[in-house]
Amino acid sequence: MKRMLKGFTLVEIMIVVAIIAILAAVAIPNFIRYRKTSQMNACVSNLKQLQAACEQARMNNIPTTFDSAGIIGTDKYIKVMPTCPAGGSYTPPAADTDDPTCSSQESGYEHTLNKAAAATT
Repeated sequence: MKRMLKGFTLVEIMIVVAIIAILAAVAIPNFIRYRKTSQMNACVSNLKQLQAACEQARMNNIPTTFDSAGIIGTDKYIKVMPTCPAGGSYTPPAADTDDPTCSSQESGYEHTLNKAAAATT
């Protein structure tokens, strides 16, 4: 009497592993690019929020600093200081005509209001 062995052969397992590797090689770079783009968009949104708060503070003759004397605080324009999702830090505008900036500057993913405005037009 012949006994039937059930299971996968080595070739079948190698083919499945190769297909999974090809799918991962395609998916991982796209995932990284989409993650960086979403971090940049969230940072630009934070910068727009800080810019609007700075403009309101300027109209009321309040310093545009990012501390309790300026625009950040429970009774101020922004309750909690936003954080850059890419790990950068925000700096207040140097002059009345400047915008807040972010220190995270990856090539192709600059976190600035000017780049975002140019991309949408």
